[in-house]
Amino acid sequence: MPTLLIVHHTPSPHCQAMLEAVVSGATAPEIEGVEVVRRPALSASASDVLSADACLLGTPANIGYMSGALKHFFDQIYYPCLDATRGRPYGYYVHGGSDVTGAVRAVESIATGLGWRTAAQAVTVTGEPGKADLEACWELGATLAAALTD
Repeated sequence: MPTLLIVHHTPSPHCQAMLEAVVSGATAPEIEGVEVVRRPALSASASDVLSADACLLGTPANIGYMSGALKHFFDQIYYPCLDATRGRPYGYYVHGGSDVTGAVRAVESIATGLGWRTAAQAVTVTGEPGKADLEACWELGATLAAALTD
């Protein structure tokens, strides 16, 4: 069974709402045959990534960058996963108070270095996530999970 790994750092209610929408989309009843595994960024490991068929990442934008927790995740998995996960589909979401540009650039830069390929449009939100933002998160989760059923 294909596996979608969701790696997230969820320190706020806004990030929690986005995560819940992503998980809801990824586990929608119409998407069958995909295992969805959730791991906080500080406990996700290279084994988790190597066992997955796609990755979905979630982070707040902190001081113009991705969270330290997601950076730690990337630091831990980068070399062990570098060759084995080239071409791996991924997607991500970022929440920020006012600007997410630096966090987006950082996630995309590291994913590019890993050789991962974008499988869905990123969701970026500043301020409180609205209905359209949460629907976009749901769609992100559903898109990545559904891509694994082909």
